[in-house]
Amino acid sequence: MKIKSLVVLTFLMLLGCKEKESKTVLAENKEKAPNVLIIYPDQLRRYSAGFWSEDKYRKHAIGQPDPVLTPNMDKLAKNGIVFSQAVSNFPLCSPARGMLLSGMYPEQNGIWNNCHKDRNEGLRDDIATITDLFYEAGYNTSYFGKCHWLKNDPLFDENGDYQGTTNSPGGHYMNAYDTYIPPGKSRHSIEYFYQSIRDLHFDPLVYSNDPIAIENKKDGELHQPKIFSPKNEAEKIVAYLQNKNDVRDIDKPFFMMWSINPPHNPWDDSNTDMETLVQYYDTDKFPKIDSLLVRDNADVEVGHYTRHYFANVTSVDDYIGEVMDYLEKMGELDNTIIILSADHGEMMGSHSRRGKNAFETESLGIPFIVHWPEKLKGGQVNNVLYSVTDVLPTTMGLAGLKQKIPERVEGTDFSELLTDPLSTEIRKPEGVLLMLANSRGILTDRYTLCLKQNKKLLEAKELEAAYLYDTQEDPYQLKKIPLDERPEIAKKLLVLLAKELKRTNDPWYQQKKYDNILPYDL
Repeated sequence: MKIKSLVVLTFLMLLGCKEKESKTVLAENKEKAPNVLIIYPDQLRRYSAGFWSEDKYRKHAIGQPDPVLTPNMDKLAKNGIVFSQAVSNFPLCSPARGMLLSGMYPEQNGIWNNCHKDRNEGLRDDIATITDLFYEAGYNTSYFGKCHWLKNDPLFDENGDYQGTTNSPGGHYMNAYDTYIPPGKSRHSIEYFYQSIRDLHFDPLVYSNDPIAIENKKDGELHQPKIFSPKNEAEKIVAYLQNKNDVRDIDKPFFMMWSINPPHNPWDDSNTDMETLVQYYDTDKFPKIDSLLVRDNADVEVGHYTRHYFANVTSVDDYIGEVMDYLEKMGELDNTIIILSADHGEMMGSHSRRGKNAFETESLGIPFIVHWPEKLKGGQVNNVLYSVTDVLPTTMGLAGLKQKIPERVEGTDFSELLTDPLSTEIRKPEGVLLMLANSRGILTDRYTLCLKQNKKLLEAKELEAAYLYDTQEDPYQLKKIPLDERPEIAKKLLVLLAKELKRTNDPWYQQKKYDNILPYDL
């Protein structure tokens, strides 16, 4: 009996050791697999961050950076890697999001304009997005905030509850632009879903598959928390990280996207964190608006809303800081790849314009910061030309998922350039493709080529406008240079543009538009 008991005891001890060893392996694997958090405030322009005004970063800026307070973005920059030439290839909400999610250009992902109730724009369900790919790789996937990638159909009742049919009580739209993403293929493998809709920052329309987060409502039932949306989302993110209601598998790494609506318009008192405005940007500190509008091409009257824009930037920064602080508290900050970017910039009175959808730096230029203290050397600036389509492959490459990047992804994986800044294996692009509904262009380290067709004469063989900007000589793009004024430069840029239009299967290439100047056959 003693021998038998000893055998059993030895067996149990060995089993315990194996279980312990197994758990140790899981712990080691978890430690090696980084978490991922992609943060992209809507309409946050590249130079609306405090660190750009410091000498180390100022020399990489085109023109004067904004006098805005962003201590948490500054922390990400100084402990991470800043891409000084990150560009929104199509500076408009839905097209930019389609490229970020898919790693592909509009002709392949399905979004050529903002999703709206009168349009057929929508992200294709049959392509693997970044959330699908991380889910397949074993990550917990979650999404908080604005989506704006689904075709908008009247599938709601008059109270904003999802019915999934145009028949009564369905048949109503819940919003003109962004719409609720129902469970299924359109949600692209997002396990935890908390969506905020519409551009009223203190009254977002919220849908979630977590009933506890929306007062016990069901997925598809409208919830209106009446809270400043960044504050509300930050609270929900912290609750998710705490796993209060067992909403994720804590043995898995998490992949999270947080799309914050501010500093997107409207820019008025009712949609602005006014405490922040009064504290940092009121008339006692900046008596005149032109002391805030520091760029030489800014129109003071058009940019009258700058105080409100900056106040919401600073407020968004504060809530980003809350999430970062909690990641640090739970011991996950160092092993979380945090990417801070945006869908596009904001003109803010430059060239007498507001909004985006333009080929000027204020609209095209976006932040792109990668923060991962455990693996990346912080405090670096990378000057590679960086496109929105590069986000998916670069993020996957950093997370050790290079082999899982689909072949049809059109962006470039720059992860090796981040881990080894001296690497010569990565082909750095000469230029990046620019798109608007009726315009195309190419951007290089120095020049921006702009080709604009006439909206009313889309079949015309002649362009409405063709010109260059030279940001080295003219950082505020005050002079449009005719192509015949710099023919050799123009020729080189037209070749680059034609190659990019061909590579991305752009409709201009398909129709051989303006082949009198665009050499598609080279």
